[in-house]
Amino acid sequence: MQMRTYPYKKINAFTSGISLGNPAAFIDLGTDLLSEQEMLKIAKEHQGFISEIVYVTRHNNQLKLTYYSSECEVSFCGHGTIATMYEIIKHDDNLLNKKQIQIETNKKGILTVYNEIKKENAIYVSAPEPIWLVSKALLSEVTQALLIEPYKISAKLPIDFIDAGLRTLIIPINKLIDEISIYPDIKQLEKFCIKNEIDIILIFSNEVSNSEYFVHTRVFAPKFGYLEDPATGSGNSALGYYLIKNKLWDKDIIRIEQGGKDIVYNEIKLIQRDGKVLFGGKATKKIEGTYYLD
Repeated sequence: MQMRTYPYKKINAFTSGISLGNPAAFIDLGTDLLSEQEMLKIAKEHQGFISEIVYVTRHNNQLKLTYYSSECEVSFCGHGTIATMYEIIKHDDNLLNKKQIQIETNKKGILTVYNEIKKENAIYVSAPEPIWLVSKALLSEVTQALLIEPYKISAKLPIDFIDAGLRTLIIPINKLIDEISIYPDIKQLEKFCIKNEIDIILIFSNEVSNSEYFVHTRVFAPKFGYLEDPATGSGNSALGYYLIKNKLWDKDIIRIEQGGKDIVYNEIKLIQRDGKVLFGGKATKKIEGTYYLD
């Protein structure tokens, strides 16, 4: 059988200053298609190296993105979309001169990418339409899963459950020092997420380390084969809708710092536009080469 070769890049999304962002890789398949088994096999090879891999196909000038973690296909991957589209747009003169680009995602339909590379070295993506969910998890289960005391969770703000690409449980934490110090057991947290049909858990604090930022967030994603996502598009988009719902966000644009105490915080930007939340940022290319598939 003839060896197939495809352009391959590893890109870190949501980088800012010396922050390392969130690593993703993408393989440009052109008009080729891979089976689900092939895509999962390649993703498993990347376990521990990147969070998700994005497969890009091109048909009739339409880009389609499909996302995989080492465990399964992912309904939507915000940082993978930022990483992939930032790099593709930046190196395609036709796309670089367009303000808006329509892309197709395998599970969430058509989304719009807003190109601001020339103006602010960033792109923005329209989050999938939010779906408000009802969580069956008890507070005692939440605190046990996160390994925290109940008093550390805010009594002034609600816990909520929102799908803005991924089914996201949002939990407000009172103090920044507590929020950045939470490190659950991955297996215990995974069981909690699977039992309650949760894709990711976002915790946040209104306290921030830098006054330029609006909130501080962290995202746990044990279902996808790793404990923590260092910079997240879909989770922070869900938070954006949460902030709007609770009348906490009245600005056009906000900047979010994300990460635990063991990393340099990454930066995610959120914009409100026509009632929709857009998430955005820049990305940094780390590896470029060819992927060989036999």
